Amino acid sequence: MFNLFKKKSTVTYSDRFPVTIDIHSHILPGIDDGSPDIETSLKLIKGLYDLGVRKSIATPHIIGDLYRNTPATIGAALAITKKACADAGIDMELGAAAEYMLDDYFMELLRKKEPLLTLHKKLLLVEIPYTAPPYDLDEMLFSILTEGYQPVLAHPERYFYYHRDMRQYARLKEMGFLLQVNLLSLTGYYGKSVAKAATFILEKELAGLVGTDMHHEKHLKALSDVGNIGLFNRYLKGGVFNELENILG
Repeated sequence: MFNLFKKKSTVTYSDRFPVTIDIHSHILPGIDDGSPDIETSLKLIKGLYDLGVRKSIATPHIIGDLYRNTPATIGAALAITKKACADAGIDMELGAAAEYMLDDYFMELLRKKEPLLTLHKKLLLVEIPYTAPPYDLDEMLFSILTEGYQPVLAHPERYFYYHRDMRQYARLKEMGFLLQVNLLSLTGYYGKSVAKAATFILEKELAGLVGTDMHHEKHLKALSDVGNIGLFNRYLKGGVFNELENILG
């Protein structure tokens, strides 16, 4: 992990968006709770491009009782989006993976050895319920690791049940998760307790990745705010943070 969070007497703020590869977003049209149509997708992608993002890996939800997306549905949405970007002259490199809810449906896919959509090689973006962690999270994680995947836990700072004992974040990392913080969590967008948790995770150097988790234009507006960009750079020290920058860049 990079030694990014040593305190200095002077903090230098940058107006540069802190990442050029976004590894978590919901910009594909009409397949989850993100962009509802291709027009919105183009606005969101153009917005990311204007911020300096040059590669975006869309990660639509796969949730057993809500969004049963497949490589086929995601691939079709990606193809439509790539063509629309080309037609609009938006030179964004687009890819797609998925954000898998750790539920019974996911475990069924894993048991059947269905091909899973990864960020890169075996890096697998996953999430857990907001209400309570799965009672068998340890067993789920063991199964994921046994299949050779490296699980990336999306926005751990947003799971409120961990706020009571933030030592749990270190435990999650020790268990084998790579932690991914949402940039907007730092701004208080999701509430003060989430901002506190995100700050804790970053200051303790527990996070390996950041992402936008962008769903809609309100997210884009907040991500584009000059003051917020300064805040992102305060914690990321104005440098490239994502380890994927070195892998995919």
